[in-house]
Amino acid sequence: MGELSKTRSVLLITFLVLVWGLCWPIYKIALNYTPPILFSGMRTLLGGLLLLLITFPRYKQIHFKENWHIYLISTIFNVILFFGLQTVGLQYLPSGLFSVIVYFQPVLVGFLAWVWLGEKMSGLKISGLVLGFLGVVVISFKSFSAQLSIVGVVLALITAISWAIGTVFLKKAGTKVDALWLVTIQCVIGGLVMTGVGIEQESFAAIQWSVPYLSGLVYGAIFGIPLAWLTYFTLVRSGEASKVATYTFLVPLIALVVGTIFLHEPVTIYLIIGLILIVLSIYCVNHTPKVQHVQSVSKNM
Repeated sequence: MGELSKTRSVLLITFLVLVWGLCWPIYKIALNYTPPILFSGMRTLLGGLLLLLITFPRYKQIHFKENWHIYLISTIFNVILFFGLQTVGLQYLPSGLFSVIVYFQPVLVGFLAWVWLGEKMSGLKISGLVLGFLGVVVISFKSFSAQLSIVGVVLALITAISWAIGTVFLKKAGTKVDALWLVTIQCVIGGLVMTGVGIEQESFAAIQWSVPYLSGLVYGAIFGIPLAWLTYFTLVRSGEASKVATYTFLVPLIALVVGTIFLHEPVTIYLIIGLILIVLSIYCVNHTPKVQHVQSVSKNM
């Protein structure tokens, strides 16, 4: 995967899907004790401030005058729209159903990367993206029995679209900025905006400072946002955006496995079938045909 070694890529991908997989149940529980926008803004802002302590000694690498538009666009799509709409949307739909719609994102990334970045789009790759999405649908099949909220569906779709645009934009413009500063700035600015909107539209007094709420806040401020996004940014910048995005199909699977282990939810046939489809998806998207591989090797010799 580009500049990263295979072992390091596997470790980073494993870390990312585990962290994001745990986000869904942790945030869903925390939202019982806090208004959604305030929760999204505060955990993002805290994560950004923690990163700022690390990045501040590297202030010469910020180059804000030249790169302000990159920081701004990334903040809008990857933080304000993605985190904000995701948190609000979880109020309207079951987390499993919401994740199904949001994880249409890798398919959108594959299309946008083909159109915008010129990444190759073979029949096998298209099949892999479709299989991955079908795997997420099968895994969350039970959620479809719940009453649909049009507002929730629309919020989930916009979340998926904004995340896809943000991901492809990171791949296209990300090499022009320092990775740490990009994640830091988008978290600080995005966190300030969402916290401000939350204070204006919601009630700060409505926050119940309980263990579940604080657990969600701390988890998001350390793992769910700064470390996860820095990992995701590193992977996207070093490899094909569509290939990296495909691994996020594993996130809803992790969320359900966590529910099975810790919440004693049953292992269903849907979970097994979904797992098989997702594994096939990752193989198809990342598989390099033998002829193409030989040509690639001969070019580098």
